[in-house]
Amino acid sequence: MPIERILVVDDEEPIREIISSMLNAAGYKTRQAASGMEALAILNATGEFELVLSDLMMAELDGIALLERAKEKYPDMPVIMVTAVHDISVALAAIRNGAYDYLLKPFEREQLLAIVRRALEHRRLKLENRAYQSNLETLVAARTEQLRQAMNDLERSYDITLEALGDALDLKDAETEGHSKRVTAFTIAIARAMGLSAERIRIIARGAFLHDIGKMAIPDAILRKPGALTAEETEIMREHCFRGYQMLKKIPFLAEASEIVYAHQERYDGTGYPRGLKGDEIPLGARIFSIADTLDAITSDRPYRAAQPITVARDEIVRYSGRQFDPEAVKIFLQMPDSIWEDLRKEINSQIYTFTYPIKSLHGGALAVGRRT
Repeated sequence: MPIERILVVDDEEPIREIISSMLNAAGYKTRQAASGMEALAILNATGEFELVLSDLMMAELDGIALLERAKEKYPDMPVIMVTAVHDISVALAAIRNGAYDYLLKPFEREQLLAIVRRALEHRRLKLENRAYQSNLETLVAARTEQLRQAMNDLERSYDITLEALGDALDLKDAETEGHSKRVTAFTIAIARAMGLSAERIRIIARGAFLHDIGKMAIPDAILRKPGALTAEETEIMREHCFRGYQMLKKIPFLAEASEIVYAHQERYDGTGYPRGLKGDEIPLGARIFSIADTLDAITSDRPYRAAQPITVARDEIVRYSGRQFDPEAVKIFLQMPDSIWEDLRKEINSQIYTFTYPIKSLHGGALAVGRRT
């Protein structure tokens, strides 16, 4: 353990020598200063001491002034004031200004050593506590980073799960893939324009991406039937909303998104299915998705017609505002420039698409209806 250094400051040499000899005999290393100014010069030249013992009344720079200067530069360095009985009120004022304690003249050797040991122990505990706090903060920061990394890994595993679900549906209905990417992209763009939080947009995007996942439970003979469906087949097809909801609600991170899947065919005026929800009874994500779905359906090529201009889609959405679509969501949609939709379409087509792309950029794609709803 390093020898503790003590700076002894007094303008009377005999007192300095007595104090220094007592401390040296106790195993401490001392250095003497004949004035406050000399003490400051020593501190500036050699750095912090473990302790300063200073006389209170000195010419040129007294103990109070030395205390203030020393504490300003070395706040952890304890200072003990050495004073006569008639200076006791000044010594107490020094303690209020940061001195560790005071020692009354004349004093015994044991008094000196006892107060020195207490001061040094106080300094040691103070520094140890600071080191502990620093180490604790470092540990907390490291654990926080580990948690953040774990959450990122979990988020990536979510995205892999979504991609796997999307791939499974694509095997059933090849028409869904391009539409799914675009609808999620359009849904996210509208949600952002509405000022929704990033976390809420992630939930809505997952619902948009998986909205047709229930079609995995629809028989291929109905799903891929080239001609018109019978009334009975149409009822079976409409079950895909509830089937998708049942599939996703059991997955914790998709529980909220499953409500969007359940409601994606509802209409604002209550004429949709499967539950006939109306207005705000329909989850906001499903109301946004409805606009995005129609936008993509009209502006994409279909076997029975070529893609229509965005202006046609806008007119259709305006026409059905308040009936099929949420008027407030329509209002936000109409404020967005037409260039956004074509830019998103081109951006998605140029990407090797994964679900992490739209979620991280909050511009993405989705699993959609294909030909039939």
